[in-house]
Amino acid sequence: MSVNKYQSHVLVLPEDDANRQLANGFLMDPSLLIRKIQVLEEAGGWKNVLNLFKSDHLIGMERYPKRFMVLLIDFDNDVDRLGNAKATIPDHLTERVFILGTLSEPEALKADFGASYEDIGSKMAKSCRDETDKTWEHPLLRHNASELDRLREHVRPILFESI
Repeated sequence: MSVNKYQSHVLVLPEDDANRQLANGFLMDPSLLIRKIQVLEEAGGWKNVLNLFKSDHLIGMERYPKRFMVLLIDFDNDVDRLGNAKATIPDHLTERVFILGTLSEPEALKADFGASYEDIGSKMAKSCRDETDKTWEHPLLRHNASELDRLREHVRPILFESI
């Protein structure tokens, strides 16, 4: 399903299938305004996420000022990855682009939770909707705190308007 590009909406660009499944789990939240978010095809690597953003989505971000993007990547235990990834986002778009991901890889998150990617994604949505940190305080997710704060400010009202 496509979003209306003239209304506030969110595109999610996942690195791989595991991240896509996490995003699809997020979509299962019953309070989510499903027509305001779209999960794109996986990019095939964190560098490809950044390259696809620049080659395929940069123009759309500039053309549609109500578009927000979530770049969903694995951090592969690289503490500098967020800074390096943010450095590729043009300054005038930094307020509308968010970079989230598992500190290592989603497979480790799945093992720790003992749940499917979709179930974990659903828990992430519930935490976002309820403005709690329950799921996001997990050791493999807590590094997302600054991006999560920005998401709650800018994206949560789009996805969960009635709350």
